[in-house]
Amino acid sequence: MVLTASSAHRLTCWLLVGLLATFWTTPADAQRQIIAPPGTDLGLPFSPGIASEDLLFLSGAIGNQPGTVKVTGDVATQTRQTLANLAAVLEAAKMDFSRVLDANVFLSDSRHFPAMAEVYSEHLGHVLPTSTTVEADIAIPGAITEIAMIAARPGVEIRTISPEGWPKTAKSFSWGKLAGDTLFVAGMVSNDPTTGELVAGDITVQTLQVMKNIGKVLTAADMSFEDVVACSVYLADPRDYSAMNQAYGRSFTNLPPARATVRARLVNPSLDIEIQCRAVRGGHNKQVAPAGYKASGRPLSPAIEAGDRLFLSGMVGRGPEGYPQGVEAQTRTALDRLQATLAAAGLGFDDVEMATVFLTDIRHYGIMNEIYRQVVGSPPPARATVGSVLMSPDALVEIQMTARRPRAEAGGS
Repeated sequence: MVLTASSAHRLTCWLLVGLLATFWTTPADAQRQIIAPPGTDLGLPFSPGIASEDLLFLSGAIGNQPGTVKVTGDVATQTRQTLANLAAVLEAAKMDFSRVLDANVFLSDSRHFPAMAEVYSEHLGHVLPTSTTVEADIAIPGAITEIAMIAARPGVEIRTISPEGWPKTAKSFSWGKLAGDTLFVAGMVSNDPTTGELVAGDITVQTLQVMKNIGKVLTAADMSFEDVVACSVYLADPRDYSAMNQAYGRSFTNLPPARATVRARLVNPSLDIEIQCRAVRGGHNKQVAPAGYKASGRPLSPAIEAGDRLFLSGMVGRGPEGYPQGVEAQTRTALDRLQATLAAAGLGFDDVEMATVFLTDIRHYGIMNEIYRQVVGSPPPARATVGSVLMSPDALVEIQMTARRPRAEAGGS
């Protein structure tokens, strides 16, 4: 959950607005239900949690006191409260941390990592979800960390994936988590996991090592790069974008996955890249593109449909005439592009489970939020929003989404 000072004055009339928590009971009842325990719904255009048939998507949470936007304390204090806020959403869905598969941790300063990791390990060290941790701007003043999670509903089998010869666990995360046929791969960097040593080199060398590591996790789960549906790429330097694309693309000779790429400082400042991926077993993945789509030559698809779920690439606000002026126009354009891609799969914003918004200037949060509210509508999906520099110097916003086809339509296309 993020908030700018410019929109804080509106919260006083929203703080008492709460949705009764909605619980799933059986898979047949579990289609995009809102999970909003008291104190978590502040009237902003995202839901604290979205429960689908097999997964629970938890919005990015910060260390605010429930029912307020007050954030105090050091990183350890804020991390404990952030995890308590996430635990409340899990509890409202009749779950706990034992069902968590994946976590995205955003830190306002990567130097806070050791203190955050110590508290995080206390709560999730026995669960070991996959995780990705990078530095990003967080909108609310004083907030140090934001954490978004994905969990598996009760009844879905969870397996921890560890390639042969790799350490079984690594402090507080797993290399991979398999829930049913969906694999979550932890954020990978250019190290040799068998020795822990970094593989030194330029961005090409580092990217190839990262992809090699991802390939090992896929193999351990009896998958391949053909099963990968979506990736998030975090680059320390946007000038490495072209070389990264060339090295990254070698792994996808057939159908490149959906992807978002942003600049982020990594926990280890000597590293230049971290990549997080998801894969779906089944071999029936297909590319989805809106009408008039023209391939850019970059190794990514507008969206990948895997079973009843659609994974969309991060969309920026570039239109036919380039980037319009201002974050308001760019947000509308980005959402229009996402809507067109959803429509190509027969879906709409009502089917979106999770969104991630990247802003080049986190002070634009209030403006972006108003446009997002108007276009996406209600009830909104779960969401995380952070500040990160994008690959184009003219881009102000990038939005990535995941959607799911309603059960009655699943498999119909």
